[in-house]
Amino acid sequence: MAEPFSVRVTVRGYETDTQGHLNQSVYLNYAEHARWSLLQAAGISQARLVGRGVGPVALETTIRFRRELLAGDEVDVTCAFEWGTGKTFTIRQEIRKTDGTLAAEVTAVGGLMDLKERKLVPDPPQTFKELTTDLALFGL
Repeated sequence: MAEPFSVRVTVRGYETDTQGHLNQSVYLNYAEHARWSLLQAAGISQARLVGRGVGPVALETTIRFRRELLAGDEVDVTCAFEWGTGKTFTIRQEIRKTDGTLAAEVTAVGGLMDLKERKLVPDPPQTFKELTTDLALFGL
């Protein structure tokens, strides 16, 4: 099995809370950044999605906080797609310090919305196959 897609992020001081650790909502930003970075690496821009008449939607997100992150910490944020047979898919992500310490696990259920019909497309893997230049990034 190939390593999941990963992007490095440095925790910025303004992202921390009064305890000095990364604010809980910023973990979501890091996860979202990794997902959009994966799309970009796969040749899929926002303009390309809109041109195809689709857009990714988040349906559910769960975060498990494991270790605190402090200003200046560098983390790698992974992103791996899991496909089922329906209109949705799961994205599993880890946020790890560069020493390997697991800081958080993010699990997101998503879909691709038909922007005209305002409904989920019936076969998101097929749509990604049609849009991407790198199937491996999607585990397809």
